[in-house]
Amino acid sequence: MSNTLKHFQGFLDTLKHLIRKPSVVGAEHPFFLSLKRELDEIGVKTTLYDGLLVAEGDDPNRGMLSAHIDRHGLICTGPNEFQYAAFMTQNRADLTGDSVSEQTYMVIAERFKQQSVLAYEPWSGSYLGMGTIDNAYICERRKNLVFEVKGLEHLLPGTPVAFVDTLTHKNGLLSAQLDNVFSAAVIVYLYRRGYQGTAFFTAQEEAGRSWRFLLEWFQRFNTNTDRLLVLDTSPYPSREHAERQHIVLRHRDANAVFDSPLTREIEQLCAELDISYSFKDTYLEEANQKLSDSGMKKSSLGSTEMGRVIVASEGMIQGTTLQIPTTGYHTTSETVSVDAVGKMLELLKAMYIDKPYSL
Repeated sequence: MSNTLKHFQGFLDTLKHLIRKPSVVGAEHPFFLSLKRELDEIGVKTTLYDGLLVAEGDDPNRGMLSAHIDRHGLICTGPNEFQYAAFMTQNRADLTGDSVSEQTYMVIAERFKQQSVLAYEPWSGSYLGMGTIDNAYICERRKNLVFEVKGLEHLLPGTPVAFVDTLTHKNGLLSAQLDNVFSAAVIVYLYRRGYQGTAFFTAQEEAGRSWRFLLEWFQRFNTNTDRLLVLDTSPYPSREHAERQHIVLRHRDANAVFDSPLTREIEQLCAELDISYSFKDTYLEEANQKLSDSGMKKSSLGSTEMGRVIVASEGMIQGTTLQIPTTGYHTTSETVSVDAVGKMLELLKAMYIDKPYSL
């Protein structure tokens, strides 16, 4: 086995392992502990805060990467009653209506029927039982998805319930609930390959809160940056659209313009490494123009962790996003091409391990 294939297999092994660890939005603590152990075992310094795990190598200023680690799931809210965790009433104060999650959740109820689910204790991660979603419907009064689950009638309110998930590798594609355990696995992979910079793992991004935990860390240490790189997945409506590029960048989101030297550096590296890329905001603006010409309602440019941090810090924290194009958004069959994964790993390794770019 070549070194490249060996390292890629190592990445897949890490991704498979992390995918099996539940991390429902609002109940991420067990996943934080699993991730902390992974990093501690390879000698990376880790510090756990409320809603945030920070990892630091021997050269913390070498880079600043960020990835949210929460995934969609359910919360028990009453006797045999379950709701979509990200859109519980207590979370909605941080949701402003301009995220892709909020715009799509009302039409995804059908995706969850017959989905296997797993209940766990929110602090220890202890297994509490398995069940199957019998039905999912939209409750207009509560503005949320409500689920009927067979097999978990014994649960108490407040118990998180994760979608049962495993990684599928077939026909050059990887499928699982990738958003955003994929990016967490990428960062662990980079540390294993020699990355010595800083990484942030945030909670509750799907509820619109992760930026608060990230911003507080910068405020805690009275520090700023224009080189924060937020890793994530980026949804597309079809494989044809997703495979037009290996990676996805942004000039901006619905909140702010991204003003960072990282964008130009990534473009330059992509040219050197034969990596194709596109800008998601440009893609959405072009799609909106077609909708406008047809007299239809425009969609949002999307709300990202990066954009919210820029606004909240009044531009003192800047950076950009690096995303991988996927289909099957917010399902257990979110899919990405192996080729795109390889290109993203190659790009990040070139940026932060192989070459002293813009130090």
